[in-house]
Amino acid sequence: MVATSAGCASAESPSADSADATTQEVADVQITPTPSPTPTPSPTPRVTTKDEIATTEIPFAALTQNDGNFYVGTNVVTVAGINGVQTTTVRVTYTDGVETGRTQVSQVVTTPPVDQMTNIGVTPVPIPVAAPVASGCDSNYSGCVPISSDVDCAGGSGNGPAYQEGIVQVLGSDIYDLDRDGDGWGCD
Repeated sequence: MVATSAGCASAESPSADSADATTQEVADVQITPTPSPTPTPSPTPRVTTKDEIATTEIPFAALTQNDGNFYVGTNVVTVAGINGVQTTTVRVTYTDGVETGRTQVSQVVTTPPVDQMTNIGVTPVPIPVAAPVASGCDSNYSGCVPISSDVDCAGGSGNGPAYQEGIVQVLGSDIYDLDRDGDGWGCD
């Protein structure tokens, strides 16, 4: 049996050596990985910015106010209107030279507008009273209407103190109200 044991032992030995030899051979094998292609780096986009400044006009307002220092129909510009200026800054972004965005950075009223002021006359225009003619006749009428505190048509219902005999043409202001029907003739 010893021989069997030895035989067995010797039969086992070669397989143990053989296992070591196989392990040894595997350890000596070098695995070379398959090279993967190196990715081509994409170019980094070039981003730049530029500030653009633009100015725009701000129109002035036209205001009016009534003014008793001027007659009706008279308009006087007392303050001339001046347009203002607004400045706007915009930041423009470029990617590889192509505009890709705009952002308003600031907007400032550089010069404020000055409103125009126009004064409108509200005082009634005075009715000119003709100066008395040296002859004692009122120049607002043809013929000779006497100059007095009141003149009425003779034969009418007026109470004077002066009276006009006959028809007269109204040339100016009918200060004595002799032309009641407004046709330009008095005492008709």
